Amino acid sequence: MKVDTMLPGLPGDAPRRARHLEELGVDGAFTFEGPHDVFMPLVLAAGSTTTLELATNVAIAFPRNPVQLAHQAYDLHLLSEGRFTLGLGSQIRAQVEKRYGASFDRPIARMRELIGALRAIFASWETGEPLDFRGEFSTHTLMPPMFNPGPNPFGVPAIAIGGLGPQMVRLAAEVADGLLVMPFNSPRHFRARTIPAVIEGLARSGRERSALTVTGEVIVCCGRDEDELDAARVAGRWLLSFYASTPAYRPVLEVEGWQDLQPELNRLSKSGRWEDMPAMIDDAMLSTLAAVGSPKEVASDIVDRFGGQVERVGFYTPYEVADETLGELVTELGHLTSRPKGEPT
Repeated sequence: MKVDTMLPGLPGDAPRRARHLEELGVDGAFTFEGPHDVFMPLVLAAGSTTTLELATNVAIAFPRNPVQLAHQAYDLHLLSEGRFTLGLGSQIRAQVEKRYGASFDRPIARMRELIGALRAIFASWETGEPLDFRGEFSTHTLMPPMFNPGPNPFGVPAIAIGGLGPQMVRLAAEVADGLLVMPFNSPRHFRARTIPAVIEGLARSGRERSALTVTGEVIVCCGRDEDELDAARVAGRWLLSFYASTPAYRPVLEVEGWQDLQPELNRLSKSGRWEDMPAMIDDAMLSTLAAVGSPKEVASDIVDRFGGQVERVGFYTPYEVADETLGELVTELGHLTSRPKGEPT
């Protein structure tokens, strides 16, 4: 199982941070669509590393044009010498419509078509065949030589889809190279909702399980002492309360019997009472929705949480985790995942 973590800091910090993550033994680093551009730090990281795999996790799909995304993915794959994955996500309606000013209706159909458009564009560049993609939401029928970069020497970039609900998870398993399991999750929800949807999606496409790389993402609250753990728990409660206030993420709470929490947190968020929200995430919720504890405890939690059903694990650390702590966590997880089945921990 490979280990990915966030590429933290300002874009200018990306080369130094990426090199350091590589030195710590992390397999991959990802950016998310937050206060800074999702692609720029990866451009800087690509030129300063040699083995670290890079990904957007995720680039919000619907406000972007398929040709624009294809060029960005192609160039990052080229710059990183084959180490880039284009991770795409739908976000939620309010964010897409009110923040980006883009359309959100029929998100599953939109995402399916976008993946198809990207495949057609990449195929045109790889083979020289005329571009002729005619969709419901976008049409692409022109690719003159001036705008065609030609075959990528490192092949076509992998495409992953971020998903939580069964429809998006099924779509990822059906048409994408990878699934990025949303970090607001629980072991019960992963087993009861995510895995069945993966199986259904693969069956629809007739693909084997080996055709899909599943990344199990998890919110990590890890520390080597009580001071580190206290800071991690505070940050974890804040992030979980934000996620739990969102109606689209309520199914995770429903599986655990905590569905009444969502409307209450939503009410507080709409009234601007953000500081009151973290206190509503109790210890049981925190330890269920996040991996909490020492590096050894968190590593064991992650292995149990995903039960051998993922090829990669992605750490979401909503605080500045100490390098030593991250290094220990990576080492402990490596020990557990390399140990033969049945061998005691």
